[in-house]
Amino acid sequence: MVELMFPLLLLLLPFLMYMAAPQIRKMLSSGACTSTVQLPGKVVVVTGANTGIGKETAKELAQRGARVYLACRDVEKGELVAKEIQTTTGNQQVLVRKLDLSDTKSIRAFAKGFLAEEKHLHVLINNAGVMMCPYSKTADGFEMHIGVNHLGSGVTTYSVHPGTVQSELVRHSSFMRWMWWLFSFFIKTPQQGAQTSLHCALTEGLEILSGNHFSDCHVAWVSAQARNETIARRLWDVSCDLLGLPID
Repeated sequence: MVELMFPLLLLLLPFLMYMAAPQIRKMLSSGACTSTVQLPGKVVVVTGANTGIGKETAKELAQRGARVYLACRDVEKGELVAKEIQTTTGNQQVLVRKLDLSDTKSIRAFAKGFLAEEKHLHVLINNAGVMMCPYSKTADGFEMHIGVNHLGSGVTTYSVHPGTVQSELVRHSSFMRWMWWLFSFFIKTPQQGAQTSLHCALTEGLEILSGNHFSDCHVAWVSAQARNETIARRLWDVSCDLLGLPID
C-alpha cells in the first residue's frame, strides 16, 4: 500500500502546488501601498519604465494624475508602453525620453533635456538595473553592473527590495529564466513588486526615515557595514572621483 502511495503523491504534487500557489504568492507579497495620495501637477521620472516593475510603477503614478516621464534606453518600446498607459489611465501626460544608464553622456543629455522642460521634479524612481550580465563594460569603461546599478543610477533617498519578481531582470541567465519559469506560480507579479517603490514615493511622513532600506513596504534590516557612515562616505567619494564629480 505504501509503495502505491508514493507514486500517487508524486503525481498529485504538481496539482497541489498549483492549487496552493495563489495563497503562497499572497503570503510572499505581504506588503502593499495603501496611500490614497493623488498627484495632479506633480512631475515624476521612472527609469527603466518600459517593462516589469518600472512599467507598473509608472502606470500607478499616471493613474494618480502625475506627469510621468518614462526614462528608457529603448525609446521605441517606451513609446508603446506610454500609449498603453495613456489608454489605460486616461492620462495623456505620459512622456518618453532617452536614457542609457551605461553611458554618462546619455545621462547628462537626459538631465539637460529634462531641466529645459521642467522646473521641478517631485518624484524620482531609479528602477532600471541589470543582473547577471556577461562580462562587459559601459561606454565609460566601468564594469556593467556597477556602472549601471550604482554609478549610472546615482544615490537614491530610499533603498527598496521588491522581492522575487517576474521581470526581465534575469534575461541574461538561462538558468535563472528556467528557475523563474519553474517557480512562476510563487513569484510576485510586477504589480506586486512595484508596491514598495510606490509606498516610498507616495506615503506621507516617510521623510524621517530617509536613508533606510525598505522591503514589503516596511523598513528592513541591513548589515552593520551598510550602516557604517565611514564606509558610506568613502563609497561616495570614490564614486564621485570615478565620475569626475566634485566631492563635497
